[in-house]
Formats: sequence, structure tokens, C-alpha cells
Amino acid sequence: MKILANQKIKALFCKILLYIIGFSVFFIVFMQLGITLAALYIGIGACVMGFLIILACYGYFKEQNEVMEKAVWQIREYISGSKDARIECYDEGELYRLFHEVNSLVSILNAHIEKEGKEKEFLRNTISDISHQLKTPLAALNIYNGILQGEAENLPTIKEFADLSEQELERIETLVQNLLKISKFDAGTIVMERKTENISEMMERIKKSFRFRAGQEEKEIILSGDESTDFVCDRNWLMEAVINIVKNALDHTEKGGFVWIEWKMSASSLQIAIKDNGTGIHPEDLYYIFKRFYRSRYSKDTQGIGLGLPLAKSIIEAHGGSIAADSGLGAGSAFYINFPTL
Repeated sequence: MKILANQKIKALFCKILLYIIGFSVFFIVFMQLGITLAALYIGIGACVMGFLIILACYGYFKEQNEVMEKAVWQIREYISGSKDARIECYDEGELYRLFHEVNSLVSILNAHIEKEGKEKEFLRNTISDISHQLKTPLAALNIYNGILQGEAENLPTIKEFADLSEQELERIETLVQNLLKISKFDAGTIVMERKTENISEMMERIKKSFRFRAGQEEKEIILSGDESTDFVCDRNWLMEAVINIVKNALDHTEKGGFVWIEWKMSASSLQIAIKDNGTGIHPEDLYYIFKRFYRSRYSKDTQGIGLGLPLAKSIIEAHGGSIAADSGLGAGSAFYINFPTL
């Protein structure tokens, strides 16, 4: 009786039924006053006709309800990802005209999706090709620059420029590597090799990887968390995500600053927090920091390339997690990584 869920249809049936009952009562009253046989037949015929009208209306609305149910089912199929889902609209009428327009909309959406997919594939392939093509000349330039540095030991000016050249080459190499990694995530070719890993040991390895830089810049990385905390993840990729965030924290922390890496496991999630007491992030930038190549007009950082945080976000989301940032100018920054464990 789904058709009676529609209040207007329900009201229509109630009105017809009331008319029939009213006519029946009116007819019975007149029967008691003495009605001819012909009038009796007319009354019975009218009642029968009324019930037949109800049956006809019910049949019509039931058929319309089935048509609508099929249409809704096809729309849900399309929403679920079936691009071939279509609503049958072979009959005439306003309802089938609406269905035809819905089918046209579906065709337009499919065309846009296909076009967007081709554009993304072209962009991924282009980035991948350019990145691969840059690897060979970069390797050659690193060799040449190393030779220059060796030959310029007694030439301070050339040595200085050779050292600056090395920094820029490292920056380009980082950009190429990150572009390759992000293009792989976009293409869906990354397969996470998940195993049970100890979080404390992973964070200790990350701290060691930054030990030299932290010592040179007189900064400190502090770890805090349960040493027995385990988590099922791809060790290398998860460490890469945290490394990118820690590097970002060091980049925006002044001499003598601190970076805290904290982790805690609850009944339903693992949270890793990376906090610093650096310069902080401008409120206008918080929404955009995970977008690729985004450079703040308020930032004094001239070395960043705007791919570290987007790559970290892609890795974390590939693990089924999420990342959020909280910051204020001059108040440091905090990045919260959350992974469901249920």
C-alpha cells in the first residue's frame, strides 16, 4: 500500500469512499420511504460503479507508483556508479517527459566525467613523463656540481656558488620525486603493503633522520607516546607522510625551537600529533595548506615547493585516515593525524 503514503492520493480515495458511503446512506433512507424497483437497481448500480472507480483509480496509481519506484531504483544505480543506468520513457505524458530530461542529464554528466577523466590521465602522464625525463640531466648535473666543488676548494667564490647550486639541485630533485609520488597516487597505482608496525620505533627513526639538521639549526625534536603502540600500516609511506610534516614544522620554526611528535591509541582510533612553537600559519592560509603548489603571500619561506603537505594528505587518506591543522600567527602549528582502528 505504498501508494497511500502519498497524502494527496490518500485524500482522493477517502473523498471517493465518503461519497459512496454518503450516497448509500441517502439511498437507504429513501428506500425506507418507499422506492420503486427501478430506483433500487439504479442505487445498486451507482454503488457498484463507485467501487469500480475506486478499483480503477487504485490500479492506475499503483502502476504509476511502480514506474516511479523503477525510476528511483535507476537513479540510485547511477549514484552508486552505474553509468549505464537509464529510466524507461517510451510512453507519452509529463512524467515520461521528466524521465527523458533526467536521462539527458545523466548523458551530459557521463560526458563531463569521461572528459575530466581523460584530462586527469593526460596530466598524470605528462607529469610522469616530465619527471622521468628530468632524472637523467639532474643526475648529470649533480656529478658536474660535485666535480666543481672538489676543484674549487681554494676558490671561495666558485665554492660558494657551487654549494648554492647543490641546494637548488636538491630542491629540484625533491620536487621531481614528489611529483612522481603524487602522480602515482592520482593514477591509483600505489599498493599499500600493510603490516603491524611499532609507532614508537617509527617515530624514533624519523627523529634520527632529522638529527643532523636539528643540531645544525639548534632545534629539538621531542617524542611522546606509549612505546608499545602498534598499528597496521605501510611503514615506508606512513613515515614519509610524518617526515613531510616534521620537515614543514622545522622549516617554520626559529633557532632554538621545538617540534613535538605525540601519539596515543584510543578504543577506536590512533592519533599522531606534530606540534611546533614556530611562526604559525596565517588564518587565511589554513584552508589552502593541503593544496598543491600553494604558496602563502604571508610566508617568508622561499624554499618550499608546496607538495610536502599535499603528499602527506594523500598518504594518510590512502590509509583511511584524515589530517587537520590548527594554528595561529606566532603561536605555532599543530597537525593532527587520525586513523580509525575498528
